[in-house]
Amino acid sequence: MRRSPLFFTLFLLIILTISCSRSETYKQPIAYNHKLHVEEADLGCLDCHKGVLTHRKATIPNIDVCIECHEEAMTESKEEEKLVNYISENRQIPWVQVHRVPDHAYFSHRRHVSLGKLGCQECHGNVAGMSLPFSRPAVKIDMEWCLRCHKKNGVDRDCATCHR
Repeated sequence: MRRSPLFFTLFLLIILTISCSRSETYKQPIAYNHKLHVEEADLGCLDCHKGVLTHRKATIPNIDVCIECHEEAMTESKEEEKLVNYISENRQIPWVQVHRVPDHAYFSHRRHVSLGKLGCQECHGNVAGMSLPFSRPAVKIDMEWCLRCHKKNGVDRDCATCHR
């Protein structure tokens, strides 16, 4: 049986679309629920991501932060049980960093949040509404995306600003 060129073209187009639409996803060790912590515990981003205002990196919270509320379990949650085990064993949670800036670019959370007055949702999306942790970045962080933001906010777009 002979296939038409149209069939072959459509088949290739479908395969190409599927392969290009897949982006890397990450599995976190604990199914952390941001929404629960925001709504039930009235926590904000800066309560756990302590380095945002003062450091280049925002820091991914670990047991030194979580122990403030979770030295003992507060619920019957299996995910909280995992957390309490990390704390009781004094083991760091092996979180997988999802949002990454390329090595060749300089990025400072302090500059963008403290000085630039950007909200976390600008780059990370509606984290407060997430009941599961990030499995992929909220936005594709690349030069085009950064330049659009710099242009929109009237920020320097000289190459040396970000590439050092």
